[in-house]
Amino acid sequence: MCETCAKSDLTRLDAVFKEFEGDEHALISILQKAQEIYGYLPTDVIYAVAEHVGVSPAKVMGVATFYTQFRLQPVGRNLIMLCKGTACHVNGADAIAKALQDELGIGDGETTPDGLFSLKEVACLGCCSLSPVMMVNETAYGSLTPDKAREIVRRIKAEGAAS
Repeated sequence: MCETCAKSDLTRLDAVFKEFEGDEHALISILQKAQEIYGYLPTDVIYAVAEHVGVSPAKVMGVATFYTQFRLQPVGRNLIMLCKGTACHVNGADAIAKALQDELGIGDGETTPDGLFSLKEVACLGCCSLSPVMMVNETAYGSLTPDKAREIVRRIKAEGAAS
């Protein structure tokens, strides 16, 4: 176990380990469940999963970094996924990215210091007819302009301050 990184309540993994006991091909499923529990994959969780599955932490990290579904850092309460696919790119996704980065003060893959927003550029959201498009948590916003993207972020920020 990683002595310098232990801080997660690893007992929360007990039910997951029990569910997949004896399944040597369950690494991805275990990582998915662990991410559901913690919101991301902390280093000590990577080590615990490696120990349980019987592989090296490097192997687990290799799987976690290969698949884009896995996060190694905590994400904000509002995860903004900005589509950078062909249709969105052609219709101005780079300008939307710049506007979001300026508005939030963060870059791709980063989280605001207050933990309210994380920004992630993705290859495709499957909403090409709405391009350029972004999703904030489960809500898609299409036909974006830089000003519209800023306004969405400001509205969400204001709603967060009100709650």
